[in-house]
Amino acid sequence: MCGITGWISFDRDLRSEAATLDAMTETMSCRGPDDRGTWVQGHAALGHRRLAIIDLPGGRQPMSAETPHGTVALVYSGETYNFGELRRELSGRGHRFTTDSDTEVVLRGYLEWGDRIAERLNGMYAFAVWDGRRDQLVMIRDRMGIKPFYYRPTADGVLFGSEPKAILANPLAPARITADGLRELFTMVKTPGHAVWDGIAEVEPGTVVTVDRAGTHRRVYWQLETRPHTDDRDTTIATVRSLLDDIVRRQLIADVPRCTLLSGGLDSSAMTAIAARQLGAHGEKVRSFAVDFVGQTDRFVADELRGTPDTPFVHDVARTAHTDHQDIVLDAQALADPDIRAKVIRARDLPTGFGDMDASLYLLFRAIRDQSTVALSGESADEVFGGYLQFFDEEARRGETFPWLVHFGRHFGDDAEVLRPDLLTTLDLDGYVADSYRSAIAPIRRLDGESDFEYRMRRICNLHLTRFVRVLLDRKDRASMAVGLEVRVPFCDHRLVEYVYNTPWALKSFDGREKSLLREATADVLPRSVYDRVKSPYPSTQDPKYAAALQDQARELLANPSHPVFDLVDRDRLHRFAHRELPVHTQADRRGLERALDLAVWLDLYRPEIQLA
Repeated sequence: MCGITGWISFDRDLRSEAATLDAMTETMSCRGPDDRGTWVQGHAALGHRRLAIIDLPGGRQPMSAETPHGTVALVYSGETYNFGELRRELSGRGHRFTTDSDTEVVLRGYLEWGDRIAERLNGMYAFAVWDGRRDQLVMIRDRMGIKPFYYRPTADGVLFGSEPKAILANPLAPARITADGLRELFTMVKTPGHAVWDGIAEVEPGTVVTVDRAGTHRRVYWQLETRPHTDDRDTTIATVRSLLDDIVRRQLIADVPRCTLLSGGLDSSAMTAIAARQLGAHGEKVRSFAVDFVGQTDRFVADELRGTPDTPFVHDVARTAHTDHQDIVLDAQALADPDIRAKVIRARDLPTGFGDMDASLYLLFRAIRDQSTVALSGESADEVFGGYLQFFDEEARRGETFPWLVHFGRHFGDDAEVLRPDLLTTLDLDGYVADSYRSAIAPIRRLDGESDFEYRMRRICNLHLTRFVRVLLDRKDRASMAVGLEVRVPFCDHRLVEYVYNTPWALKSFDGREKSLLREATADVLPRSVYDRVKSPYPSTQDPKYAAALQDQARELLANPSHPVFDLVDRDRLHRFAHRELPVHTQADRRGLERALDLAVWLDLYRPEIQLA
């Protein structure tokens, strides 16, 4: 796992731009604390920061190969889980390897198959190849968008990086946000390719982007496709389990300490239990970590979202699977710490508005990194198997909008309401969401003979897998890589995603509950308490001290009326949030405070030009 960056300029010799390339590369130091490297040849410059996971001495980058017709150089971020099979195939085709790294397998694979290497990879990856034989840059991103990848066309080439901050370190890329960027920031619709920053785009998941003197070209090598599902229930359950066993086995491979993230929910518990069984066969224990809050279990109050605290279920799994477990317990002071807020926003490059859930994720990962370098996560199982409440909510099912917006609006309110009324009028967020929804559902193909209900559920599943999951994957990647922790996501294996996506909803929920297939496929390794547990979202602190700290910080912000945040935030509304009698009465109040404070810190850190006209 690493951070990559680069600059292609067809009209200049970049050997004189070493300082700028170094600056771009150093923005990725958090993603790669173990090593750094740069490579420049003519009008191509590549930078790399390395987090060493496999072949610690041999996987240095940028990695290059000399051919009779020019140099081919690679910067690579991620993991290829089938690199062993690919290495054997390439060796049979005459390739000779000098390292044991998956990076060299990808480089040699590109030499053999060109950009068609993408179709052969199983993993999470974002990489760029400068092909000196053709004077072109090839950028490739994994199918599900697990690893981030951004680029910005220039007058004579392109800038790219794992994160926008690498691109923004180049003087050719001004830090500018337009009205369209603000719309994307405040709607949670995750438009494919949209990066919020003006001029910067994402390499979309499952896509190859090629840049040469003729311009920029895109090729989609993978996307969700509608296919008939002919397996019966027992066969489907057995197939899911077989896939999970293979996926977890592949993703446990590492030359550094690894662990699992354990929440006590079905997803992380199933993954942890499978990993424990596999490692236990070799006499090794799984290390597991969970987040908790001071006093939360003892003083837990059930609400519409969370009916039970996580910790008792976490401990049931740890006992059943015999993991070496540790709870990371956080207090309100740490969650509300302005320094942590700044670190989270620097990691994300944007004020994305997850509040204490972002802070706790960052603090959890920071604590884990002291003991492990790789962690397996249950992220995306809800999207794959249908686990969220909105999958079962009739209003969300029938609404002509993104189903999570119906659910979030009901429970959290609209955090865009903290914005100035005149800005809301300018942005027309409702219109933006409506347009985005129509674009999102347009390509979803219906099976012949598929019922109206099954087609509606197919659309909901598709939207979660092509839009919503990308928000959460980016969040997890940025929070983890900010502290140099590699998080792997077994449920995002494209084989599992393809198979379960095309399973009819009646089969996904055959017992009337969420994630029926996953529950039955892993029933033999789960404690009964977890098997019976109702879905509970990622935990959030209930400590009133957290809300009080937010109010104190908001009052400090209000005491500085010239702060640029008030070009965006409605001062009167923030004043009401900041002076509301404690405890803060609604989630909307708290989210409004978090959103305003995040915006203020982001403006201080990045000083973006806001261009609304």
